[in-house]
Amino acid sequence: MKRITWKLGGLIASLIMIVSLGTAEAQQKDEKPNIILFYVDDLGWMDLSCQGSEFYETPAIDKLAEQGVRFTQAYTAHPRCVPARYGVLTGRYPARAKVPGKGSIGLKPEDFTIAEALQEGGYKTFFTGKWHLLFNDKAGNMPENQGFDINVAGGAAGAPPTYFYPYRKGEKTPAGQKGYKKKELHGLDEGGSEGEYLTDRLTRESVNFMKEHTASNPDQPFFLYLSHYGVHTPFEAKKELIEKYRKKLTTMKYDLPEYEKTITGDNKLRQDFPVYAAMIESVDQSMARISATLDELGIADNTIIIFTADNGGLSTRGNNRKLATSNYPLRYGKGWLYEGGIREAFIVKWPGVTQAGTLSEAIVSGTDIYPTVLSMAELPLRPQDHFDGENVVEAIKGKAFKREKPLFWHSPLGRPKRTGDENSSAVRIGDYKLVDWYDQNRVELFNLKEDIGETTDLSEKMPGKTSDMLQILRHWRKEIDAYVGK
Repeated sequence: MKRITWKLGGLIASLIMIVSLGTAEAQQKDEKPNIILFYVDDLGWMDLSCQGSEFYETPAIDKLAEQGVRFTQAYTAHPRCVPARYGVLTGRYPARAKVPGKGSIGLKPEDFTIAEALQEGGYKTFFTGKWHLLFNDKAGNMPENQGFDINVAGGAAGAPPTYFYPYRKGEKTPAGQKGYKKKELHGLDEGGSEGEYLTDRLTRESVNFMKEHTASNPDQPFFLYLSHYGVHTPFEAKKELIEKYRKKLTTMKYDLPEYEKTITGDNKLRQDFPVYAAMIESVDQSMARISATLDELGIADNTIIIFTADNGGLSTRGNNRKLATSNYPLRYGKGWLYEGGIREAFIVKWPGVTQAGTLSEAIVSGTDIYPTVLSMAELPLRPQDHFDGENVVEAIKGKAFKREKPLFWHSPLGRPKRTGDENSSAVRIGDYKLVDWYDQNRVELFNLKEDIGETTDLSEKMPGKTSDMLQILRHWRKEIDAYVGK
């Protein structure tokens, strides 16, 4: 009798254990991941150690790449700040909204953003850093109006007056805007100390949010958009880091000249600017602190990190401005539709999903972030909003992925006297990319698989492909009624 009782008791205990494990697994499966979008300003494709830089040092970002998947053919939606950010938040080509264009304010209040979709899906949403999608704070499209529960520092500023607290230097109130300072960094007036560095401050704000939210509402997932002002101008960094790279510079040897001539000015061919290198290291330190906080809070295994940037590094000029970096072997940089202006570092760490140290040649874009994040969060896709972006979860998982649609870019407000670029459009289909200098009635065709530096124009050798791709590009431009500059 005792033996039978023991067997029954053991069977019941086993059943309870099985049910408990099943319930735990179901709860774990139902638990939505936290998502961090770590976005850097003006960071070139070659500005990370893991991307090939020998001068800059980025151990924390390199570690992220070692733990996740690094895409070698990732792009921004545009080679400048505002349109690129528009593409990320809406999943649409900025040209559809005539961004950039004459009188454009960037994001419109009626635009439905990735943050609004996640907010509706139960996420707590937090933004800090560079917003830059409005001309004034009366436009109704501040982060808190576009799906973010909390906004720290986001406003009109495209660059900080200075990177050192109190982050003010020579601000002016635009005419007709009473008491409004265009470059004011909202919400950073208090809580800082003299000499505090902006990259560190934005990191601290992000860390504080994660700690407070995890303590007060641990069951609610969060979306954290850390949009660094670094490494955009002004070129300012911590003295000790500048000195570190000044010393390192004395050990560097370069095979290329410092500059090459372009049709409008100069293109930098060396990474040799200690201040810029120090700014990059501060961004890397930010990644280190974010990662350490996730470990400290015990939420690293349920937090996705997406790392990318808005446009290529500042390497070209049509005047005598100071240049930041070199994007070589890519051609040119910020502002241009050559690879140096639009190809980006793109790294994703998705614990339990991404295979550590994976390199992917899948073609992805900043417009893909919106639908991909919704898929990661197991929320319904919204093709009516993000209809230019594609869900690239399969590529992130290391599975076969082929882009279904061409990639388009349109840049109708060239800055030949600043970054040296001129009005153009571009399309990539498979390995081929066509650039249309529509004001100049000329085109260029490149095979990016064989010629990443875009050194050999194939348009005359391949007239059929050139004609087909140009027709596709022109049709797209007409279909969306793109602003072409007047």
